[in-house]
Amino acid sequence: MMDVDEKRRLVRGLLREVGRGFAEPHGFPVTNSPGRLFQLLYLSILLRRSNDYHVAVEAAQRLRDRWDTAQKLAASPYEKRVQLLGKGVRRGTAEVLGELAQTVAGRYRGDLRRLRTEARRDPVRERALLEELPGVDGKVVDLFFREAQILWKEVSPFADPQALSAARKLGLGRTPEDLAELAEYEESEQFGWLVGALAQIDLDHRHEEIRALAGR
Repeated sequence: MMDVDEKRRLVRGLLREVGRGFAEPHGFPVTNSPGRLFQLLYLSILLRRSNDYHVAVEAAQRLRDRWDTAQKLAASPYEKRVQLLGKGVRRGTAEVLGELAQTVAGRYRGDLRRLRTEARRDPVRERALLEELPGVDGKVVDLFFREAQILWKEVSPFADPQALSAARKLGLGRTPEDLAELAEYEESEQFGWLVGALAQIDLDHRHEEIRALAGR
C-alpha cells in the first residue's frame, strides 16, 4: 500500500506523462467559450457512441475543423456530416449531431453557458438539462462533466467510471474524494486534468507503464 506522499508522486508522474486531462491533449482545449464547450459536448457523444476512442476523437477533430460552433454545425448538410464523420462512426450519428446543434443553437443561442445559468449552477439541474438534448444520456454527461469541471467548478470533484477504474488499478483510491485529496491544488483545475488523464490511461491499458515511469 502506498502512503499519501507516494500517491502524490505517482499523480505528478502521471500528469507529466499523459498531460492535461483527456480532451486537451487531443486538441480540444477546455476553455470558457461557446464553441469549445459545444465541441466538448459532441466529443463526449462521439466517445459514447464508439467502441474505439481513436475513431471518435478523429471524427470530432474533423467536425471541429469544418464547423466549430453549434450554429455552423446546425447549418451543415446531412450528407457532408456523414462524409466527414467517416467509417467506424455509428449509424445515425450524423443526424443526431445535426439535431443537437440545432437544439443548442435554438435553445441556448449556441452557448452552453446559458444552460448553466438556467440551471443556476446546480449540477443536478445541469445534468437534467443536458440530458434533454439530442444524443445526450447519462454517460455522455459523465464524459462532459469529467472535462468541464475545470470550468464548471460546482461539478467537482467528479470522476467517471473509466477514471475510477484506472485509479483503483493504480492504487490511488476508489472515489472522487480519494482523488481530490491527491490533486494538490484547492481549485478543481488539476483535479480535472487528473481524472481525464486517468481515463486515458485506462483506455490505453498503460497502468504498469505509468507505475514504472513514476518510480513504482
